[in-house]
Amino acid sequence: MRVLSDVTLDVARGELVALLGSSGCGKTTLLRSIAGFVTPRSGSIRVDGRDITSLPPEKRGTAMMFQSYALWPHMSVAGNIGYGMRMRGASKNAIARRVDELLALMQLQGFASRPVTQLSGGQRQRVARARARAGDPALLLRDEPMSNLDYKVRIELRHELRALQKRIGITAVYVTHDREEALTLADRIAVLDAGRVVQYASPEDIFHRPASAFVAGFMGADNAVALMRDRDGTLRVTRGSGDGERLVAHFRSDTARVDASASQPANGELRLHGRVVQTLYVGQGWRYRVQSDDADVWAHAEQRIDEGASVAVIVPHDALLLFPRAATAG
Repeated sequence: MRVLSDVTLDVARGELVALLGSSGCGKTTLLRSIAGFVTPRSGSIRVDGRDITSLPPEKRGTAMMFQSYALWPHMSVAGNIGYGMRMRGASKNAIARRVDELLALMQLQGFASRPVTQLSGGQRQRVARARARAGDPALLLRDEPMSNLDYKVRIELRHELRALQKRIGITAVYVTHDREEALTLADRIAVLDAGRVVQYASPEDIFHRPASAFVAGFMGADNAVALMRDRDGTLRVTRGSGDGERLVAHFRSDTARVDASASQPANGELRLHGRVVQTLYVGQGWRYRVQSDDADVWAHAEQRIDEGASVAVIVPHDALLLFPRAATAG
């Protein structure tokens, strides 16, 4: 079965590239292909201009950081960090110097002799990062390394990893299904769908200028409504045929507001009339699910509105991401 198709990616030296997509899209298979655990049927993989496609993992100049960290439970922190160097025949002095450097870099001073079984999840993550960097790999590969940490620790480690990335310029490919993580960490993001890269761009471009309705929805603009653009440029809500350009508009719930008053529509706004069918309190206001004849969407409001109330969902035209409707069929 073909998992990946026509994938082309370039990663600049010192750049962190995130492979972003839902489960089964091919991102981990792509990472494992780079690492040497999966052999592609065609194409090539090059690191610093060297073709490594047919080389075993240990000869590729890459290092893999697994989701489970794969630390040796019977070893100390220092033993885990220096393990790869020891297997490659490095001297004890060289290993000790490198371990000390990495303990300082990862803010693990004083932990050298501690068993890894006595560490927190965040500390184990730092040990795994240090071990991956011990041999100075040309390319560091990370497979969802923060997925098993709690939210607060993930946020702290994201900021720490981004600062480290900027400071020492690690070249890395990072797999994640978390769009917030990809936006926070990456210099560029490759969005995968069904084994293909559907957009490869900066976080800002991926978020604000998605290349397709799929990317827009995956990046959080999952509200969708069918529109018609008339010859004069006017946008109107319609699901039927007509004399105009048939479009689908995607928008994020935080760009829309719910209006329970009878205010008059303003130019440059899309208005959907419906009723509130679900209410969620989100701390700084409420999030409402609104059903109308034209769409089922989510939007925000600062005030509390009762379920069943008739409302209008108002979206500025500049918050709409427009795509040809035919391109979103199915």
